[in-house]
Order: sequence, then structure tokens, then C-alpha cells
Amino acid sequence: MRKTWVITGLVALGAVLVLAAVMLLKPQDIGNPLAFRDQTYRFESLRVLNDIAAVGGDANEAMQAVAGIKAGDGQGWFNAWKAAGDRVSELAARTSDPISKGNAYLRAHTYYRSAEFFLSPQDPQRPAIWTRNIDSFEAGLKALGVVHQRFAIPYGQHHLNAIYYPGPAGSEKRPLLILVGGYDSTMEELYFAGVAAALQRGYSVLTYEGPGQGSVLREQGLTFQPDWEKPNGAVLDKFIEIYGKPAKVVLVGQSMGGYLAPRAAAFDSRIDGVVAFDAFYDGYAIATDKMPSWVLGLHKRGYDGVLEVLSSIQKDPGSAWAVQNGEWVFGVKDPFAVLDTFRQYRLAPVVAQIRADVLIMAGADDHFVPSAQANQFAQGLVNARSVTSVRFDRASGGGEHCQIGAPSIWEGALFDWLSAKFPSA
Repeated sequence: MRKTWVITGLVALGAVLVLAAVMLLKPQDIGNPLAFRDQTYRFESLRVLNDIAAVGGDANEAMQAVAGIKAGDGQGWFNAWKAAGDRVSELAARTSDPISKGNAYLRAHTYYRSAEFFLSPQDPQRPAIWTRNIDSFEAGLKALGVVHQRFAIPYGQHHLNAIYYPGPAGSEKRPLLILVGGYDSTMEELYFAGVAAALQRGYSVLTYEGPGQGSVLREQGLTFQPDWEKPNGAVLDKFIEIYGKPAKVVLVGQSMGGYLAPRAAAFDSRIDGVVAFDAFYDGYAIATDKMPSWVLGLHKRGYDGVLEVLSSIQKDPGSAWAVQNGEWVFGVKDPFAVLDTFRQYRLAPVVAQIRADVLIMAGADDHFVPSAQANQFAQGLVNARSVTSVRFDRASGGGEHCQIGAPSIWEGALFDWLSAKFPSA
């Protein structure tokens, strides 16, 4: 009997030890912020989730869309997001409740916008998905009853485009907020990146697309220019011609708009306040931040042919996209022309001319803009009426580039600053 108990005990102990070993060897189930290890694909997925706050997406719709996509597979990304957009667009078409209908169309817009992101600029699939993107956006605002007015701004042989969202009664006592995006954003996307929040708080908002952005780039081929005071000034001139001069003007620049907005403010005294998130103080320093010094050395010595071969075989999706997009938006033909073009996008030569109130917002984990740039920008604002800097850490959720994924946090900082600097009469 005793022998039986001993054997039973040893078996039980062995089972416990085996179970313990399995538990120790089993990978821990630790939460991952998003599905992709690749920074660019993770960020672009988070960018869709960012719009949920303004009903521009649903969490599990988005997560179902990215399920199964392989990082670096631009066509797979396109197929998944297009399918999500089509599904939600069909839902919107058969929905009778106007709010549900409008929300569905806005979600479809976001999914269509995301779908084209990794496609080559010359990809024949782009024009049709762009049209669906814009049509869904307009259908959504119409169903929701969001008052907005599109208008064109003559610009040399071309024209720029703007959307004005008039605020409720009393908004004329508050500053007009002008929102401008950056390297890859669209005018319609800005509705989710500030317009909806501003309307909710009683502000009127003007958004526009300048050279290198949105339909101005896609349909007219007009590429970026560093002297952003010219397109911004033309937009403001036309707005005043149509709607009259606002009491105050605050220009808000997102991403590369963190260069564009301050650059315009340096030359236009009509701009009373300027916001940069994130700070885009030195474009060349940003573009070369993670580039090995030997690569820059070879470029300086004219060995671009060797570098282009190396560039063509590199597999990093983020770098590949940045080059492809840069050649498109700047109108240049090779990766190192993109780098050299960024030399023109520096605020140091003009920063001392800014005399407005300035708000700088930055993320501690910004993968695109080096953290030092926010401080460099703030230190250069020697003649600004006031300078306010806000840095968001990882724990807050606002550590990403442009605080993507945490719109409530940066909006809180923005509207507190507006209330303090521009109290309504």
C-alpha cells in the first residue's frame, strides 16, 4: 500500500513539474499596442483608429481589416481597406437613420483614404479609390447635416481648394481656426483631426489643401513649395473676400504642417496664433536622422548610383514609402533629390520673424521628428508674443507622431491654450 502511495505521489509531482515547465516555457501573453511590429504599418493602423473619436472608424472594423495583412504588402493593404470601405459604404446606402448613415459614410471615407496609402503614386487603382474617398466624405457630412462650403482659390495657372465650416452663433467672437496638414494628409482628413472638435466647442474652421497635397497634387500635379506664406496667404485673401475679416486667426499645422504653419506666420501679420504639432523645425535633419553617416558621406561625394542600388534592395516599408511619397510630392526623380529638397524646409532662417502666440506640441516617442526639434523651435522664437510647449509621454497615449491615437489629449491642450490666449468677448 505504502509503495502505491509513493508511486502515486511521484507521478503527481512529475505532472506538476511538467505543467510548471510548460507554463514557464510558454510565451507570455503580453499586450501589444497594435498588430504590426513594423513601425509604419502599425502607425497607419493607429491613424485609422485615431478617427474613431470623430466617428471616422470603428475599432473592430479596423482590426478585422488589418487581420492577415503582411507588413510591406501594399496591395494587400489596399485590398483589405477597400473591402472594409465597400462593406461600410453598402451599409450606409441601406441605412435609413440619417445619423447612422452619415457615420457609416465617414467610416467608409477613412477606410478608402487609408487604402491608397501604400500604393505607388502611378498606380491605376488610385484615382477611383480617391473618388470614393471624397464622395463618401461628402455623403457623410450631408447625412449628418454638417454645414460646410467648398471654394477654390486662384493660384497662378492652378487653383487651391478649401472647405469652410462655419461655427454656431457666437463663433464670430472666437478666432477662426485654419488647419493645414503635411507630407501626406488630405483636406478631408482634417475634419477628424480638429474640425469636429472645434465645431463642438463653438469655433469656425477653415481647412485647405495647398501645393503637394490632396487633389491639388493628384489632379493638377502641383507640388510642394517651401515659401508656404504664398499659398496660405492666397487662401486667407480669398476667405476674407468671401466671408469678411475674422476677429482673430489661429493657424494650426499638423506633421509637416508644423513647418508650413510657422513659415506662413513668419510673413503674415494677420496670423495671431500658430500651432505646430509636431514641431517640424529642420526638414533635412528629420529626413537624415536615422540615416548612417557613411550613406551621407557617399552622397556628398557623388556616389548616388551606388546608393540608389542599395536603396532599391532595402526592405524597410517606412523608408520605401517615404522616398516614394517624397518623389511624388516634391516632383523629383530619385531618393537623394528628396533629401536635398528637404534642405529648403527649415525654420531657422525665419523663426525670429514670428510674432504671434505659439503653441508647440510634441510626442516623446515620435518616430518621425527627432525630439530635439521642439526645443530648437521654442528657443528660436525670440520675438513671439508667447511660447507654450507641451510634451506628451508614452504613458499618456500621446507619445506618437502628431499624438496619433490620443486626439482627446492634444485637443484638450489646444483648446485650453486657445481659451487662455484668445478669450471670447
